[in-house]
Amino acid sequence: MTEHVLPAFKIDRLPKGLQNTFNALYSNGNAQGTYLRPNEIYQGDARELLPTIEPNSIAVSVWSPPYFVGKEYEAYLTFEDWQELLRTVVKLHFPIIKPGGFLVINIADILVFRDRDMPRVQADAVNKKRSPVTREDVLTAMKKYPTYSRYQLAKLLNCSEQTIDRRLHGNNIRGGKHESQTRVKIVGGMVEDWALQAGFYPYDRRVWVKDAAWENSRWASLSYRSVDEFEYLYFFWKPGITKYDRDRLSIYTFSGNLELQNTTETDFPQTSGRNGVRAGYGNSLPFAPTMITKRNSLWNCLNA
Repeated sequence: MTEHVLPAFKIDRLPKGLQNTFNALYSNGNAQGTYLRPNEIYQGDARELLPTIEPNSIAVSVWSPPYFVGKEYEAYLTFEDWQELLRTVVKLHFPIIKPGGFLVINIADILVFRDRDMPRVQADAVNKKRSPVTREDVLTAMKKYPTYSRYQLAKLLNCSEQTIDRRLHGNNIRGGKHESQTRVKIVGGMVEDWALQAGFYPYDRRVWVKDAAWENSRWASLSYRSVDEFEYLYFFWKPGITKYDRDRLSIYTFSGNLELQNTTETDFPQTSGRNGVRAGYGNSLPFAPTMITKRNSLWNCLNA
């Protein structure tokens, strides 16, 4: 069984309220006899693998959870299930992160969050309409022919039955005629709460820019985008002495990344993401990641 040693820093230097927490972490450890080995690749459910990592051994964990946008691998989750999944994985990170280490969560807001209470209002295209028929045209026809059905009105006005319905009742511009209206769901506050409940503290927040939503989304015209142009990186700190090696910091770090303004995609090492989509990573980080969890799986190597 791995031997647990006292940390290099003095626990009594921490705030009084944290001393008992860290004393418990270092004294109790993990009851099992073996842990995941460093420099090995493991694939599986993060909720099952995280407890098998040696406590206080990870300097930085970068986690990209499901975003609750209807992807195939998360379609079975309800919103409550999704929240519990993220809350659980964040909590399971706390024992394994070194004091002074970080949990980084890469996530985006939910742009198509169903809300039954949101008004269903049809967007009004001011030009290039597929049908010139207006709501006033439909109401005038209904007044003149009060017994006409929607199909008869459509034939009279030379438009589709759907056009009649949309002009009369509005339409869900972000989900379809028969679906609940959708809106943006801001997730940053929830992620912050889950991290604080686990014992972490918000340390930093960064944004990385992706392709424009209209370039990589199949939704267009009256449907609001469901793929964002950027995502957030939330940095959460586990209280303790943060150690860093200036020799590992690049010129980009010291110069405020000014040199990166003219850097192209080809200047960065590439890796294959989901479905073969390329993802680039910088040549250096101030705190090198030691574990990366992709979606709900633990993928990368441990390098304590």
